[in-house]
Amino acid sequence: MKSLAAKKKGGNTVALVRQLAEPIARDLGLMVWDVRFVKEGADWFLRIFIDKPEGIGIEDCEAMSRAINGPLDELDPIEQAYCLEVCSPGIDRDLTRDEHFAAYLGAAVHVKLIRPGEDGKRELTAILADYKDSTMLLRTAEGEERAIPRKDASSVRLAEDDFGGIEE
Repeated sequence: MKSLAAKKKGGNTVALVRQLAEPIARDLGLMVWDVRFVKEGADWFLRIFIDKPEGIGIEDCEAMSRAINGPLDELDPIEQAYCLEVCSPGIDRDLTRDEHFAAYLGAAVHVKLIRPGEDGKRELTAILADYKDSTMLLRTAEGEERAIPRKDASSVRLAEDDFGGIEE
């Protein structure tokens, strides 16, 4: 397998940073939830979202930031100036990877669709009943089931506070 440095040229910045961050996070008792490299206004931000079962505190973010700073500078996967932010994915975290969906089966999610559904609505809050082959099976408060391919959603977030607490 090629080293991170060998893959740097032409590599995907987010994938390279994730590959660098995951073992560092594991050593700290954390997991990498997501990595994003985004431009906001004139500034670029590299955001590393971390998590652990009992939740994240500022000390965890600080420890991860200190631990990854040197290796990130050494790898140097980003040409332009950027701000590094290490943070929690939050209570209403985005579900973006297959393992996120698997971890939150049975949870309430808020889905924003790219195009309106058959009912004309672009947003839906429901229980994530199943997730297979990149398709979410959602159960609404009325008990209806709806299969939505992940590619048809612009975002999927946890919605515990918004849903009203349907229990399985």
